[in-house]
Amino acid sequence: MPTGKFFWFLPTSGDSRSIVGSSHASSQQTVPANYRPPTRRYLAEVARAADRLGYEGVLTPTGTWCEDAWLTASALLAETERLKFLVAFRPGLTPPTLAAQQAATLQRFSEGRVLLNIVTGGDDLEQRRFGDWLEHDERYARTGEFLHIVNSVWRQESVDFSGDHYTVADARVSAPPDPLPQIYFGGSSPAALTIAAQHVDVYLTWGEPPPAAAAKIEQVRKLAQARGRSVRFGIRLHTISRDSSEAAWAVADELLAGLSADQIAKATALHAKSESEGQRRMTALHGGRLDQLEIYPNLWAGVGLVRGGAGTALVGSHEEVANLIHEYHSLGFDEFILSGYPHLEEAYWFAEGVLPLLKHKGIA
Repeated sequence: MPTGKFFWFLPTSGDSRSIVGSSHASSQQTVPANYRPPTRRYLAEVARAADRLGYEGVLTPTGTWCEDAWLTASALLAETERLKFLVAFRPGLTPPTLAAQQAATLQRFSEGRVLLNIVTGGDDLEQRRFGDWLEHDERYARTGEFLHIVNSVWRQESVDFSGDHYTVADARVSAPPDPLPQIYFGGSSPAALTIAAQHVDVYLTWGEPPPAAAAKIEQVRKLAQARGRSVRFGIRLHTISRDSSEAAWAVADELLAGLSADQIAKATALHAKSESEGQRRMTALHGGRLDQLEIYPNLWAGVGLVRGGAGTALVGSHEEVANLIHEYHSLGFDEFILSGYPHLEEAYWFAEGVLPLLKHKGIA
C-alpha cells in the first residue's frame, strides 16, 4: 500500500478560533467575533506554513463564500517553493477548452504544482446564483462531457466532440501541461460515483466513519475495475490534535460553545434538504443533536453543525489521531486533505504532533 499524502486547506472564506462556514445555499455567511478575513497576506501565511511544514499541497476551495480559487492559487504560487495547489472549480461555469488552457498555463507557470478538484455542485440555490439551472443528475452528465474534453485536449493534437451539453470543433491547447494535472473529484450520489469511475484519478469523500467510507470507495473501485481503470482514494477531514486527549476535546468543546442554538437549527434544516447526497449524509451523522457528536472513536461531527461540506474532525491526542488515520489508510485511503480552526495554528499542531508518528508507522 502506498504511503499517504497529506494536504492542508486554504481558508478562502476566512478563518477564526471559532468555526467559520455556512451552507453554500445560505443567503449570508456566519462570521464569528474573532474573524480573520481571507486577505492575500493572511492566506500567504497559511500557504507558507504548509510549505515549510512539509504538506504535499493545499486545497483551494470554491463556492459563494470563497475567494476565487484560480486567482488565489495564481497569487500564492509565487509565495511558496514546493507546495502543490489543488484548485477547485465548477465545470459548468467554464467552457472545457478554456479550462484546459487555463490549467495548462498555470501548470507551466508553477513548474508542475497544479492539481484540479472538480466540484460539480450539489445545491440548486447556489448553482443558480452562477447562472446554472441544470438539475442534479444533468450536472453530473455535463461534468462527464467536460472531463472527456479536457482530458482529450491535453492528450491529442485537436478534438472534435458533440454531446448533450458541449460541442467543440478543433479544440486544442498551444502545448499540453507537463505533467498532466491529476484530477480529483467527490460526490456520493450514483451519478457521481459513475463519473468518478470513468474519468478521475482520485476520488474524494468527506469524513464519514471508516466502515461507511470504506463501503463507498469499494463501490467506486468496482465501477472503475469494470471499465478497466484504477482510482486512488482521498478523504477530507478537520483535525484537532494535542499532547493529550483531554486537551484536544477541550478545544472541541470550546468550538461547540461558540455556536448558538439558532445557528445550529437553521444550518441543520438547510443542510438536511440539500440536493447534495454527501451533504445529507454529513447532516445525518449528527442530526442537529449535541449529545452524540463523537460518531466513532475520535471522530467528531461538531463542525458540520453549522459548516457546509466536510463536517467531521479527528479529535484526540496525537497518537489517537495517528491511529485513526492509520485505520483509514488500511481501508484504502492514501490522500488526506485536512484543516482546522484556526488554520495557521492547527497546521503546526498536526505537522509537529501527528506527522512524525505517521512517518514512524510508515504511512507518511
